[in-house]
Amino acid sequence: MTTAHHSDHAHSLTGPLHAPLRGFARLLPGVVLSAGIGAAAFGLQLIETSLFGHPWVEGLVIAILMGAGLRLFWTPSSVWTPGVQFSAKTLLEVAVALLGATVSGAAVMALGPVLLLAIVGVVVLAIIGGYALGRAFGLPPAMALLVACGNAICGNSAIAAVAPVIEAEGEDVAAAIGFTAVLGIAVVLLVPVVGALMGFDAVKVGVLAGLTVYAVPQVLAAAAPAGLLAVQTGAIVKLVRVLMLGPVCLVLGLMRSGKVEGARRPRLHHMAPWFILVFLVLMGLRSAGLIPEVVLPPLQAGVTAMTLVAMAALGLMVDPRAVARAGPRVAAVAALSALLIGALALATIVLILPA
Repeated sequence: MTTAHHSDHAHSLTGPLHAPLRGFARLLPGVVLSAGIGAAAFGLQLIETSLFGHPWVEGLVIAILMGAGLRLFWTPSSVWTPGVQFSAKTLLEVAVALLGATVSGAAVMALGPVLLLAIVGVVVLAIIGGYALGRAFGLPPAMALLVACGNAICGNSAIAAVAPVIEAEGEDVAAAIGFTAVLGIAVVLLVPVVGALMGFDAVKVGVLAGLTVYAVPQVLAAAAPAGLLAVQTGAIVKLVRVLMLGPVCLVLGLMRSGKVEGARRPRLHHMAPWFILVFLVLMGLRSAGLIPEVVLPPLQAGVTAMTLVAMAALGLMVDPRAVARAGPRVAAVAALSALLIGALALATIVLILPA
């Protein structure tokens, strides 16, 4: 009796402590793997810098390529998956949230009303054009809309937000997300190359990244080679693009409810993810002068480190076979939609930003 009572008592003491420890232990292998790849990528960037004076390929890009390269030969088991997913999603979202502290409201206003309106115009045209492409290639209306919104706004997040509003099928959502993940990384790799070929300055590279890259956090990787100003500009442009998700979901919901009784309304957390809200709060604090300048360099270093780990994890999560599964028509529509938004972005930069 006493022994049983004693073991129950011991369990009650250690039980509450076990849950967070078990959660931590589940995440550890994948986080360590992602951090290892991120550290190796950073090491290669340092070697490039010492050899050439500057890195030809940014550490963040190397981390994606190393992760994706490893994934080609090896699929992570359930031991690694939780930590890899945590690194690719949560760590990246934290990095974006903290980036808000390095951006001031004055920087947003510096974009000017013309560019802000142009961003809205690019999103609207990209959705209409992407949907038209999808239908021309024979995709069902819901699938065409998922690919168009994912491409025009913010990749997987937009697909996930729009799907319940238009009541899309699960396999359509999976196919759209599968291809967007692969194509999204291709866009991240192409932005610095296009920026260099066009002779763009930091602001223009930032606008290009903000208008074309799918996921908010990946803007960091795409704009980083052009410097901090490019990253900050890219983040602001991308933020305006993401904020379009609310109105788009609302319009689609209203259009749907006009046709179908009891159609689902978009949820608030789909329109404004937590990390975007934190970004805006920190940006407000920075604009009000409530964040001391002294904390910004270590904060920036922390954001870079987290992004490196996250990019490695993102590479590990890209399944090259997802492209094949999505099918050639979806692949063609997604690729052409990406080219469309790229062309709209370049037109915006050439026509609106001063030479």
